[in-house]
Amino acid sequence: MSFLLKSVLRRFFRYGSITFITADGQSFTCGDGTGTPVTVRFTTPSAQRRLLLDPEMTFGEIYMDGELVIEQGSITDVLAVVLGQPYDLPGWAKLHHLQRFLIRRWHQFNPMGLAKRRIQSHYDLDSRIYSLFLDSDRQYSCAYFEQPDMSLDEAQLAKRRHVTAKLLVQPDQHVLDIGSGWGGLGLYIAEIAGGLVTGVTLSNEQFEMSNQRAKAKGLSQRAKFLLEDYRKVPGPFDRIVSVGMFEHVGIDHYQTYFDRCAELLKDDGVMVLHAIGRSEGPDITNPWVAKYIFPGGYIPALSEVLPRIERSGLLVDDIEILRLHYADTLKAWHERFLAQQEEAARIYDERFVRMWRFYLACSEMSFRKQNMMVFQIQLSKRQGVVPITRDYITREEQRLRGLEAAKAPPLQIAGE
Repeated sequence: MSFLLKSVLRRFFRYGSITFITADGQSFTCGDGTGTPVTVRFTTPSAQRRLLLDPEMTFGEIYMDGELVIEQGSITDVLAVVLGQPYDLPGWAKLHHLQRFLIRRWHQFNPMGLAKRRIQSHYDLDSRIYSLFLDSDRQYSCAYFEQPDMSLDEAQLAKRRHVTAKLLVQPDQHVLDIGSGWGGLGLYIAEIAGGLVTGVTLSNEQFEMSNQRAKAKGLSQRAKFLLEDYRKVPGPFDRIVSVGMFEHVGIDHYQTYFDRCAELLKDDGVMVLHAIGRSEGPDITNPWVAKYIFPGGYIPALSEVLPRIERSGLLVDDIEILRLHYADTLKAWHERFLAQQEEAARIYDERFVRMWRFYLACSEMSFRKQNMMVFQIQLSKRQGVVPITRDYITREEQRLRGLEAAKAPPLQIAGE
């Protein structure tokens, strides 16, 4: 087994420097010797066998279960080496990948009831977990680093401002926030831009906290949050925004999503969709992520999204690609989580801590090493609804900054 493991891993790891210590104490090094050296140790022979049979699923599992121990470096360093390799799985592992690709639509089938259960499995964790690593507004999506030295809180505020600027919200316009999270963006649009916001979420925790925050800010008349599926919300709306929700829709529901948005959006309305995308064409959700983190989730290629938009009758006014912004966001989240990992272990356990660290580190490296990105697509139903040059975004952001300064709310952890 050790000989086979060494043969396969040396063929896979062409770059970097990673040393493996087998369960029986043998060690060997793979790669070209460049970069930060890392060392990992298998604690059981079964972990070695499972890794050979199905590396895409098993690598995260054996780390999470303590059967793969990091002896030198961190899990982020290890994943930087792993995800920095040319994508060349062993033949039997490629067969697993092909099988998963062929049935990916089944795993992404998200009718209303199942979609709600899947969302709640992730977002209805003990709410203290999210307070350990998110910013003060509890933004669980890509921040916008206008300047490289921005803090996470500043970058998340910049994201809310950037998205709102593209929406061109006027006072008292009705705004639908699809996948409203803990209410941060909706409350920003209501408080700063003066919109009348309806937010929808499938998470009980998010629903309750969003309305609590609206009440605490005195915004209950301007921002209401519903425990509801977007497919059942009545319209119409002047503006629609969706940040970090589209990844949960599933390929077979894309047409339903855009058709429904077209029905809900007024003829002179504007929509902004902010979602994670892949730059290298259609693929699968990593099986470990699908099992343990985001069941039913999928990160689409633009080639899978744009045809559905075209068929819905919506017009694409603008597409912006944010490349490394999410990598920096995830890095900040992981650092914060690492600083609070003892508290996370008290809330759940050490296995949960390793699972969450693997999730955050793997996600960061997928943006740095494997060309994941975030896209923001601005949509309307007719020409001339938004200005014909992008200068207005900067002007709107400046206007919103002035309104923020007038409000100047104190920062606090969401839900405090």
